[in-house]
Amino acid sequence: MTVGLNFADIYFRTGLYPAPLPSGIGVEAAGVVEAVGADVQDFAPGDRVTYTGSPLGAYSTERVMPAEHLIALPDDVDFDAAAASTMRGLTAAYLLKRIYPLRSGDTVLLHAAAGGVGLLFCQWAHLLGIKVIGSVSSDEKAAAAIAHGCDEVVVHTRENLVDRVRELTDGRGVPVVYDSVGAATFHQSLDCLARRGLLVCFGTASGPIPPIDAMQLAAKGSLFVTRPALADYIADPADRAELAGEFFGHVASGRIAVPINQRYPLSEAAHAHRELESGSSIGSSVLLP
Repeated sequence: MTVGLNFADIYFRTGLYPAPLPSGIGVEAAGVVEAVGADVQDFAPGDRVTYTGSPLGAYSTERVMPAEHLIALPDDVDFDAAAASTMRGLTAAYLLKRIYPLRSGDTVLLHAAAGGVGLLFCQWAHLLGIKVIGSVSSDEKAAAAIAHGCDEVVVHTRENLVDRVRELTDGRGVPVVYDSVGAATFHQSLDCLARRGLLVCFGTASGPIPPIDAMQLAAKGSLFVTRPALADYIADPADRAELAGEFFGHVASGRIAVPINQRYPLSEAAHAHRELESGSSIGSSVLLP
């Protein structure tokens, strides 16, 4: 079984996402079904599957898993790619397909464009004809984002993000900002939006977003803010199957590549967490038994 490493694992470990104790950790993995219970009808021993979400406990070599959470994995998608991308791919899917009615030709801003979600998002957006301005922290990450379909990059450690986004959009700003960073970027994200724009806060890598001043939203152009969670977009099995089918269809056909740039033994999970928290990793990471 291959285990996916996600920032959500850090949220659970630190208590930002509460979980009853004692608890395992990890929300994503892929492997082969070894046995099924008497009432399981949709899966059989030998089936290739992946999953993301509750219950916690993916950091393991074997586990008992509720069948309702499993997703059938196409033969053309290997376990490493699935473990590295199920959560990220479904996240990119609902961000692009469910949150805002994006159209070909639209321009959006994406923070952490060289992260695990970012590199998948950029590739998928490119397929849809959506222009992505990616915010990254280094030239190395800028190159990775560009190589995976990002149209423009802003290295925020040396460039003024708001000024650069305004410059690239002829002063208008973007209709949507996708922000997984949180506290450190919230106010800049608002300032990058066009009138009646939408800020999608889907992560808090730098800490929770600050309290929202409704009058500030009005003053900055009647803006909208949403804080979505993947679980609410895949709670319906039909929705989950549709999003997963579309994503893994792109992966199986080669239209979307899953960049795995870090592989760690499961025994070195603590080291993997430190590297993920430091921001030094690019693309996706997996833990191997």
